[in-house]
Amino acid sequence: MSVMTTALRDSLKNLRLSGMLETLDARLAQAQKGELGHLDFLQVLCQGEITRRASVALEPRLRRAKFEQQATLECFDFNASPKLPATQIRDHAALRWLHSGESVILFGPVGVWKTHVAQALGHQAVRQGANARFAKTSRILAELAGGHADRTWDKRMRELIRPDLLILDDVAMRQLHPSQADDLYELVSERQGRSLIITSNRAPSDWYPLFPNPVVAESLLDRLINASHQIIMNCPGYRPNTSDRRDPPTSRRPPDATPSCPRSLLRHKLPPPALGLTW
Repeated sequence: MSVMTTALRDSLKNLRLSGMLETLDARLAQAQKGELGHLDFLQVLCQGEITRRASVALEPRLRRAKFEQQATLECFDFNASPKLPATQIRDHAALRWLHSGESVILFGPVGVWKTHVAQALGHQAVRQGANARFAKTSRILAELAGGHADRTWDKRMRELIRPDLLILDDVAMRQLHPSQADDLYELVSERQGRSLIITSNRAPSDWYPLFPNPVVAESLLDRLINASHQIIMNCPGYRPNTSDRRDPPTSRRPPDATPSCPRSLLRHKLPPPALGLTW
């Protein structure tokens, strides 16, 4: 090892550029063989550092998101049903709606994997640098109800407003109590301009009877629908091809459960930000 190489290693350590340090030997070998010019050598070293930092930042964002499963669109079988809105889902994976502060509503019958698509879009957002949180709507409403009881409602609401993307699973499952309807309205109102992904077994137009106060229902839906994209998941009998997934042969999941994704697809294969999104 030359004195110059040793000095370069020391400099990279001092600058905490471990991504460059990890690939330095391989890049030096390429440069010595004439495979990399000066600019190319610097560029690939910088790209290694960018990739390392993105990977390090991804893990805590995924933990904070609290996904039930690390679902991705790469794991979704778009060929399972001709009725799947594949084009629409892939278009939303570009995240233009997130960049604009808009929302997505996925609705359809049980068994069409709305939750998987919602989490996959959330996973895509996290990979692009956004902070997200996933939760069942019933749990969110229970958290806010607890806030009324112990006077932490404002704090709990702020925690729900903070993420760039909030995913509410199973909205409009049942009749809402007045306090639940008010809390849901406040949440949607406070997140105005910040994106939501909502899954539901009912179309938004069928939510009205679930609200005890029609004025609250009208106000909530007006705020939500005017700034949202609706995806109808109307493909009953959806049965994804799971032949290449690494689940134990004896494992059984309920019909609307989220599939396990091969670990190889979850190992920080970060796509370059297509839209220049920053959070």
